[in-house]
Amino acid sequence: MTQTDPLDLASLLCSRLCHDLLSPVGALTNGLELLADERDPDMRQRCFELLEQSAKISADKLKFFRLAFGAAGGFGESVPVDEAKAVTEALVGDAKRVELNWALSADRLPKGAVKVLLNFAQIGLDALVRGGTLDVGAESRGGASEIVVRAAGPRIAFDETIGRALEGGLSQGELTSRTAAAHMLSMLAAQAGGGLQYMLSEEALVLGAVLPEG
Repeated sequence: MTQTDPLDLASLLCSRLCHDLLSPVGALTNGLELLADERDPDMRQRCFELLEQSAKISADKLKFFRLAFGAAGGFGESVPVDEAKAVTEALVGDAKRVELNWALSADRLPKGAVKVLLNFAQIGLDALVRGGTLDVGAESRGGASEIVVRAAGPRIAFDETIGRALEGGLSQGELTSRTAAAHMLSMLAAQAGGGLQYMLSEEALVLGAVLPEG
C-alpha cells in the first residue's frame, strides 16, 4: 500500500469533486446569462427547463458525494441502503441510457461499505460511455460486507490505473485526481482488514469488495 500524504489525498479528492460539479454548475450560470437577455416566451421557457435540469443534476451530485466521500453525519455507524439506492438512482437517471439493477439483502450497511458501494457504482457508470446495464449487489454475511458491481455494455471505458489504485498498487507519483477516489477506497479496505478487486473484459467491468464489519 502506497504511503500517501493525507493533505495531498484531500486536495486531489477536492479537485475531482470540483471537476465533476463544474459542468452542471457552469450550465446554471450560462442559462441565467441567456435568460437575462432573452425576450421570446418560448425560448425563456426553454431556458427555465435547462436551468431546472442543471439544478437537479447539481443537487443529485452533491447528495451522492455526501455519502460517497463525506462523513455521512446523522446516520450513526451504519447507513440505510435505501439512502444509497436513492442517490445512485438519481445519478444514473441523470446519465441516461443505463439500466440499473439492484440485489441488496441488507437493510443497513456500515459507512465504509456504503462508500465502497457508491464509488464502485460511479466507476461502473463512468465506464458505460455508450450505455448498458449497471448491476449493484451487496449483502452482510459472516461478519463482513460483500459488494459486487457489474457494468456491462457495448464499449467499456476503464483506465486500469484506477484498477491498480483499487488494489493498492499505485506509486505516489501515479496518484492523481482521477485515481484519488480509488486509492481512498483501497485505504479504507486495508484499514478494515478487507480487500478490493476488479475484472475487465471487452464488454464488462466487475468490481468486488469484502470488508470485515466491526
